[in-house]
Amino acid sequence: MNSEVQQAFFNDHHAKFSAETTRGYRIALTQFFASCEKDYAQVKATDIRAWLSALEEKGLKPKSIHLKLAALKSFYNYCMEESLVKKNPTLTVNTPKIDDSLPYYLSKRELALLQELTRQKPRDRAIVEALYATGVRISELLQIKLEDVKWDTRQIWIRKGKGNKERFVLFSHDCAVRLKTYLDQREKESDYLFSNHRGGPLSRVFVEQQFRQFSEELGFKVRPHTMRHTFAAHLAEKGMKFTYIQDLLGHSNINSTRIYTRLMDHTRKKQYDQYQV
Repeated sequence: MNSEVQQAFFNDHHAKFSAETTRGYRIALTQFFASCEKDYAQVKATDIRAWLSALEEKGLKPKSIHLKLAALKSFYNYCMEESLVKKNPTLTVNTPKIDDSLPYYLSKRELALLQELTRQKPRDRAIVEALYATGVRISELLQIKLEDVKWDTRQIWIRKGKGNKERFVLFSHDCAVRLKTYLDQREKESDYLFSNHRGGPLSRVFVEQQFRQFSEELGFKVRPHTMRHTFAAHLAEKGMKFTYIQDLLGHSNINSTRIYTRLMDHTRKKQYDQYQV
């Protein structure tokens, strides 16, 4: 019964949720009901709190726990709207406080080392450059089609970003060179900018695996999403207006972008401290 109601929930929110949100919510609901072993209508607030506590004990970060609770809240809001439950068990469950630490991003030196590491592999080098130059999410990058790339103006149309919102992002001359080098040596024809050997979109799991390998070889952590933070951080350090960064990142709320204000202040303090030595 749980699986049927969950599927109805996702069907109802198909147009509202991005592919990334759907993926995360599916994982969270599957994990919760596997742990709780109760019918959705029998779940109580104490069951949810116990699960969240177990996740915290396992070392899951507050932000990840917050997202899993968001999945449950959204699911039970739907159940209430459809009169599938008499009481919403998530109402009295407090949202965990999210860690207010600065986003992790690469320094100019670390970025250069990553670029050098992938220099002899056209596809990997192109992926690294595309993520850094555009600031797109990995889920967005892998859905880009060749027809979405405007080579003359160096723009890419992101058809369905987070929340199914469209936007245009820019890419640099260096990025254009890397993309064309990769496309020129690619053997399989495909509609997608980055494709697998069958011509379909490249797998997210594969790309994340590649980045884990990069991390091992370089000796510092780098993930696809690290490139998005690096893109925004470097623009903030250059003094770009946050409303521009917001548009490029596809943030619907400027507060999501304002964390880079603190990051820029942090960078200025480091530079000041260096001069005082």
